Amino acid sequence: MEPLTKKDVEYIAKLAYIKLSNEETENMRMQLSNILSHFASLSSVETDGVEATGHTTDSNTVMRNDHPEQPLDQNDVLRNAPDRDGEFVRVRPVLE
Repeated sequence: MEPLTKKDVEYIAKLAYIKLSNEETENMRMQLSNILSHFASLSSVETDGVEATGHTTDSNTVMRNDHPEQPLDQNDVLRNAPDRDGEFVRVRPVLE
């Protein structure tokens, strides 16, 4: 596999909405090329006759079953709110 070019990394950075300096671009180019070369080496692994699987081991969920429950009392919930506006919990704005 050919190593990534500077232009490739700049395109990936643009898709990810990140700005990279020239030094960061070069560092990222080398690191991403190295990662991709490791994945390319997997193509040499013989997989004929190997059954596809989603997990490498027998997997059992540790999560409990989801059962409907009675909702919490609104007054109890609002009593613990640090700031409230009538029947609502007031929070700081996330976006300006």
